[in-house]
Amino acid sequence: MLRLLNIEIHKLKNSRASKILIFVYFALLTSIALIAAIKFDIGPIQFHLAEQGIFNFPYIWHFNTFIAAFFKFFLLLVIVSMMANEYSNKTLKQNLIDGLSKKEFVLSKFYTVVLFAFVSTLFVFGVSMVLGLIYSDYNEVSIIFSDLEYLIAFFVKLTGFFSFGLFLGVLIKRSAFAVGAMLVWFFAETIGYNIFKWNLFKGTDVADYIFQFAPLKAMWNLIDEPFSRLNAVKTLANQIGEDISTDYGIQIYEIAIVLGWTAIFIYGSFYLLKIRDL
Repeated sequence: MLRLLNIEIHKLKNSRASKILIFVYFALLTSIALIAAIKFDIGPIQFHLAEQGIFNFPYIWHFNTFIAAFFKFFLLLVIVSMMANEYSNKTLKQNLIDGLSKKEFVLSKFYTVVLFAFVSTLFVFGVSMVLGLIYSDYNEVSIIFSDLEYLIAFFVKLTGFFSFGLFLGVLIKRSAFAVGAMLVWFFAETIGYNIFKWNLFKGTDVADYIFQFAPLKAMWNLIDEPFSRLNAVKTLANQIGEDISTDYGIQIYEIAIVLGWTAIFIYGSFYLLKIRDL
């Protein structure tokens, strides 16, 4: 595994665009800390976002993993360009000539995907821990280390998403078109879900049941939005008579669905390479 990872890391070191995108990605993850500085002063109304409890343990694990997941598109560009460069630079053929099997080639990419997801998870853990220790009203050890399953869901979510990007990179060969295909798939899922939800099966949960098995929707479902958990939002909802209570926990079956798609994407990447005349 380490040998295959070293091959990919060496390639990334020689790609200036990849290094810039990786730097921007982790800089954006760090920028979550800037949320603490957001203040609104409108006449007598003073609103400090950090004082609303968004950095309280254990809520911070939910909030930060949800926000950080939006930045994953920067690493998606690295994944698809990493695969596209294999075709444009002829390194894929050279790797196979040098004795690397197609299975090992795909595994080297998958290991890189897992490494990106793992380092991202560790980074979010570190940023969240620092922010929590500074701003949280609750610093008991049992509270700090509760709800860490959101980090597991975050790792699985990134692994699945990057594996999808890898598959599209293998399928389409060009990074721009691969990213475009991801966007087309996203819009297709979104439009399909809304048609089922608000037209075909309005007033039922049929759309949610069906689309929980769609890849991007399954990844989205792993971490529910955290904003309705805030006391200020709950208070406002109660005042207008709205019930926004929901189950925010990480569901094992949702993780299983994403892991299933991850396996499909990785095997699909291998199968495409296997049947292609390179």
